[in-house]
Amino acid sequence: MTRNAPSELGEFLKARRAELSPRSVGLPGGAARRVPGLRREEVAMLAAISTDYYTRLEQGRIQASEPVLNAIARVLDLDEDQRAYVFELAGKEPARPRTQGVQKVQPQLQRLLDDLGSIPAMVLGRHMDVLAWNPLAAALVGDFGQIPEKDRNYALMVFSPALRELYADWESTARIAVAQLRMEAAHNAGSARLTSLVNELSERDPDFRRWWAAHHVAARTVGTKTLNHPIAGTLVLEWDTLTCTTDPDQQLIVWTAAPGTPTHEGLRFLASWAADSHEPTRGTTN
Repeated sequence: MTRNAPSELGEFLKARRAELSPRSVGLPGGAARRVPGLRREEVAMLAAISTDYYTRLEQGRIQASEPVLNAIARVLDLDEDQRAYVFELAGKEPARPRTQGVQKVQPQLQRLLDDLGSIPAMVLGRHMDVLAWNPLAAALVGDFGQIPEKDRNYALMVFSPALRELYADWESTARIAVAQLRMEAAHNAGSARLTSLVNELSERDPDFRRWWAAHHVAARTVGTKTLNHPIAGTLVLEWDTLTCTTDPDQQLIVWTAAPGTPTHEGLRFLASWAADSHEPTRGTTN
């Protein structure tokens, strides 16, 4: 279940310090410990704050200043995504509009999708809901139009049997999806839709429960995925994310391959197959 931001911040900090050893931050190893990772007093000492202050921060009883958050981020060796997540939870970034009505794909993104005939692409909205897609994305990942709208969500799809078979390194893909969903929890704290998704996945999948509890976070940026496609064979695709400026909660995800590569030829074959045989749906959320 999603929680309020102070509680979530405390859980996240505890999860991160549990991953560090005294030696990794320049402290002597010492005797065996009852719990893994750094103690609260060690984080506080390294961040030059009192143990009581840090304890109250983890317990959600105080709000930290920006310098303190920077110091803690340094001690816990947070990466850029994790640091952004901490600041978001602490309310140190401008709040984004919390329009929670039915989200529709932006017209300019739909036009772009319609023109991307040789590149698989889809639009993700809040909570990783799939808002729109082009035929080649449907041929690549699955026909979104055949999925009920309430289940048309990328995180749900990743934990489906079909995508477990499709992704060559499914575990890595699924872990990233969980980390991205955790970032969505910071952007949309208290969302009933997000709570429902997390509850459904937690009840359904032990891997999701374990990875959600680890409190890892990631933004959607760029990466590479290898797919074992039943029609086009092995495809090694680079994916990229383009954020809509008129609605930052909508992102265009594209999969590409360099011209002349086997994957590029595989995509061309898949596009021809989709057009001639099945023609998967071009879609939007109504």
